[in-house]
Parts: sequence; C-alpha cells; structure tokens
Amino acid sequence: MKKRLFILTLAFFAVLAVSTQQKYNVYGVGFYNLENLFDTCHDEGKNDYDFLPNGSYMWNGLKYGRKLHNMAYALADMGTDMLPVGCAVIGVSEVENSNALNDLIKQPELAARGYQFVHIEGPDRRGVDCALLYNPQLFTFREAVLVPYVPELERDSTFFTRGFLTVTGMLADEPLSIIVCHWPSRFSGSFYRECAGRQVKAVKDSLMRVDPQRKVIVMGDMNDDPQNNSMAVELSAKPSIDKVGDNDMFNPWWKILDSGRGTLSYQGSWNLFDQIVLSPNLLDRTSTRDYSSLTYLKCQIQDRPYLLQSEGKYKGSPKRTTASGVWLDGYSDHLPTVVYLIKEKK
Repeated sequence: MKKRLFILTLAFFAVLAVSTQQKYNVYGVGFYNLENLFDTCHDEGKNDYDFLPNGSYMWNGLKYGRKLHNMAYALADMGTDMLPVGCAVIGVSEVENSNALNDLIKQPELAARGYQFVHIEGPDRRGVDCALLYNPQLFTFREAVLVPYVPELERDSTFFTRGFLTVTGMLADEPLSIIVCHWPSRFSGSFYRECAGRQVKAVKDSLMRVDPQRKVIVMGDMNDDPQNNSMAVELSAKPSIDKVGDNDMFNPWWKILDSGRGTLSYQGSWNLFDQIVLSPNLLDRTSTRDYSSLTYLKCQIQDRPYLLQSEGKYKGSPKRTTASGVWLDGYSDHLPTVVYLIKEKK
C-alpha cells in the first residue's frame, strides 16, 4: 500500500511539473555571498594585502583559480532544482573588482549560459563590492547606480562602507529593479544596519513612486536575521503575505529561520543573513493564483551537500575556502538563496 501511494505521489508531481512547463514560465532570482573573491593583484588604495601571494592567505594563482571554479560551479547550480538554465539573475557580494568578475563569468559553467555582470566600484576600504550576474536571454539590463550608504551620525563622517547597487531591467517583459546589498558587519553595531534598512527602504519607495508598476527586489547579506529591526522595522519586511501592506515588503525567510534552517552557522547556531525580499506587486495577496503578471512562487536555501563540511568539528556547516589558516578548497561561509517567480505564458 505504501509503495503504491509513493508511486501515485511521484506521478502527481510529474503531472504537475509538466502542467507548469506548459502553462507558465518560472524564473530564478538568487543571492550568494562569495566570501572574499579576490584576485592576486593589489588594488591601489584598498586593504587587500591578505590576498596577495605574500599575504596571510598566501593567495596565489592556484588558489584563485580553484576559488573561481568552485564559485562558478555553485552559481551555475543555483535554481536548477526547477530550472535547467539556472537563475535569471544572481546578486553577489564580497567580490573585489571587475577583473575578478570577468574571470568568474569566463569559467565554463557560467560561460555556457552567457552570463554577464553589472558592477560599480564602491568605497569599501577592504575592497569588497556587490555585483549582479544576469543571463541576457532572460533579463534585459537597462541601467545601474550605486546608491551610497550615508552616515547618519556626524561622528561617522569618515565611515565608508558598501553602497546599494540598484540595477533596473526587464524580466518576463516587466520592469524590475534589484537592490543588491551588503550591510555593515555585526561588529559595527545594530544602529548602522538599521540605518541601511531605512536608506534601502527610501530607495525602494523612490523607485516605486516614479513607476508604480515597477517590481522591486531587495537582496543581500544583511548581517542581520529577518526578525531584527533593520529588516522587520526599518525595511518593513513582513513574515507573511497577509501582513504586507502597500508600503511594506515580504520576507519569506522568516519562517525558514524559525524552522531551524539558515545560511551561515556560528557556534553551532544558524543565522539567515542572506535574504531576498519582495515588493507587494510581486505577491498574490488575494490567493487567487492569478499569475498573469510576475508573481512570487517559493524560496529555497541552496544547501547542497558539496557546500557543507562533511566531517569534523564543523560538520554540516558551510565549507569555507579557508578556516583557521588552513586552505580547504571550499566555497563560502554562507549558503546561496533563491526565490522563484512565476508568470502565465501568453
């Protein structure tokens, strides 16, 4: 009886998948903190000395080449549970410069799909920036601006941190703006991330005032969890669709963290800093299953076994490139995240 039920269940999902392919298009939108994707050359004015051949990480061509390969493999794998072509767009953080991004998209896994990137050099003193990778067959790039993080205290006039990379284009023939973030670290204190939340909300509100039909996605390594004030109060990212008002956003990761899953592990506990949140016009707030325009479908942490430590003290945690001074030939201290958007075929 159990075997028959199992077969019937498989058949049901197979029919559902075929039906979805026939009636709808689905698009993947991802985010991944690449954990220090540095090249091996010094950038003038940047504190990148640890990632030079004579630096503390002894960062040479072999390690850089392996890092590029590993990142490309993981990025190309994002979204493939539903979509053989992977994600239409992927926001990334902790990338040193355009040189590293050029080397990244030349890796076979990404080159096969023709990925391109958007990057604007930022003021971070360590030299890490945000960028957006996109598949030009699925996403049409229009324009980009790096909105600066503005210190809100007079004493912080010399505080330079990553801005908010705002990229606008067309996805599924609809205007979409994506704000890629890497908010101030936990060491800076919650005030600075709350400032970031306020400022990103202002950017989102401005985009939607200019064009109410524009859909907006905010993504990034927020260095905060969904329930922290920067996300829940300042950005006003709500935990359930029924709580989302016209000036709010929807944060699908809140419930996932509550279930005990996350994207980075610290002292045996999970956090979920890597979030992708959506404007109200990307939601089916009436539960009518009206997918005539681009609509949120579901979200996923891309916790592939190869991205995790398989043994030792940190078994089950993300497999880093380097840990405790030892090169692990790993991936990142964060896991990737993906949201899926659906639209009825015309």
